[in-house]
Amino acid sequence: MQPESRKSIIRVICSGRMIVTLLMGFSCGLPLLLTITVLQAWMKEEGVDLTVIGLMALVGLPYTLKFLWAPFLDRYTLPFLGRRRGWLLIAQIFLVVSIAGMGVTDPGNHPWMVAFAALIVTFFSASQDIVVDAYRREDLPDEELGLGSSLYVNGYRVGMLLASGGGLILADYVSFAMVYLIMAACMLPGILTTLFAAEPDITAGTPESLKEAIIYPLIDYFKRRGAFWILAFILFYKIGDTMASAMTTPFYLDIGFSKTEIGAVVKLFGFWAIVMGSLTGGVLMLRLGINRSLWVFGFLQAISTAGFALLARIGHSIPALSAVIAFENLSSGMGTAAYIAFMASITNKKFTATQYALLSSLMGVPRVLVSAPTGFLAKSMGWESFFIFCTLIAAPGMLILLKFASWHSKDAVATYK
Repeated sequence: MQPESRKSIIRVICSGRMIVTLLMGFSCGLPLLLTITVLQAWMKEEGVDLTVIGLMALVGLPYTLKFLWAPFLDRYTLPFLGRRRGWLLIAQIFLVVSIAGMGVTDPGNHPWMVAFAALIVTFFSASQDIVVDAYRREDLPDEELGLGSSLYVNGYRVGMLLASGGGLILADYVSFAMVYLIMAACMLPGILTTLFAAEPDITAGTPESLKEAIIYPLIDYFKRRGAFWILAFILFYKIGDTMASAMTTPFYLDIGFSKTEIGAVVKLFGFWAIVMGSLTGGVLMLRLGINRSLWVFGFLQAISTAGFALLARIGHSIPALSAVIAFENLSSGMGTAAYIAFMASITNKKFTATQYALLSSLMGVPRVLVSAPTGFLAKSMGWESFFIFCTLIAAPGMLILLKFASWHSKDAVATYK
C-alpha cells in the first residue's frame, strides 16, 4: 500500500463521520440485552417461573416488526434537528426514561408490568435502529459504507458487552434497579452524539404523503433488475454460519470443554476476534469495494465453518479451539460488515428508513427458522457431518452473487440498478 493511500484510509477512519457512526452503534447495542440477558437474570433471582421468563422473548417483536412504522419516520420531519436527528433524539430520550422505568418495576410480584416496560424499551430501541440505519446510509458516501458498517457493528457489540457483561457484574454489588438506572445514564453519549452530529443532506427528496412513504419503497425496490435475487441472497448469504452458530455451545460441551474454557476462549477472546474482523473487513472494503468483499468474505466465512468439523475430529484442545474461534469470528465479522454495507448501499435515499427496515427484518428470518432444526440435524448426522453440511449449504448464497455482484465491478449499487 502506498503511503498516500495509507494516510487516506487513516483520515477516513478518524473522520467525524466514522466517530459518529461508532457512537451511534454503541447507543443501538446498549438496550438490546437489557430486555434479554439482564432481565432474565433479574427474573430468575426473583423466583419468576421459567415459563414466564421464556415468554418474555416476545417483547423482542418490535425488532422484527419495525418496518411497520418506519414509513412514518421517512414521511414526517419534526420541527427540530432535522428529519433524522429529530426522531433519533425523541427515541433516545424515551429510551432513557423507559430503561430507568424498568428498574422500578417488580418482577417477582408483577412480571407482566415488567413485560410492558420491556416492550416499551424494545419499541424505542427498534425505532432508534431504524433512524440510525437511515442516517448512516445518508451520511456516508457509497465508498465508505463498508468501513462505516464495520464501525457501527463494533460500537453495537461494545454496547451489548457493557449491558450484558457489565450489567450482570454490577448486579452482584448493587440492586438490579440501580443497574437499570446506570444503563439509562449510559445512553448519554448517544444523545450528545445526536445533538452535535450534522444532519445528512436531503438530496433525493422526501415522500410527499404517507401513502408514498408506505407503497413507493416497495415499488421502487421491485422494479429494479434482480430484486428477487437480492432477497434470496439476503436469506442465504449467512445461512451456513447461522446454522453452525446455533449449536456451538452444546458442541463445545459435548466434546469436553468446561464452561470456564468456553467463557474465556469463545466469549472473551472471541469478542475481540469479531471486533478485529469487522474493522479489518471495513478497511479492506475501502480498497476492494462491496461486491468483491462479498465474494472474499463469504468464501472465508464458509471455510471457517469447516473449522468446527476439524475441531470435532481433534476433540478437546484449547489451542485448536482458539484457532477455530479466531478464524471463524474474524471471517464472520468481515462477512457481517460487507452484508450490512451491501443492504445499505441498495436502498433509495428517499425511502432509506423503510427499505432498510424491510431488508434488515428479512435478514433476521434465517436466524429464527433455520436454527430450529439444527439440534435434530446435529443429533442425526453427528457433529463432524453437521458442520460439513453447514459449510456446503453456504454455496447457494455465494452462487447467487453471480446474478448481481460481478467480481469486475466494485460498485454494488451500479451493478444492482
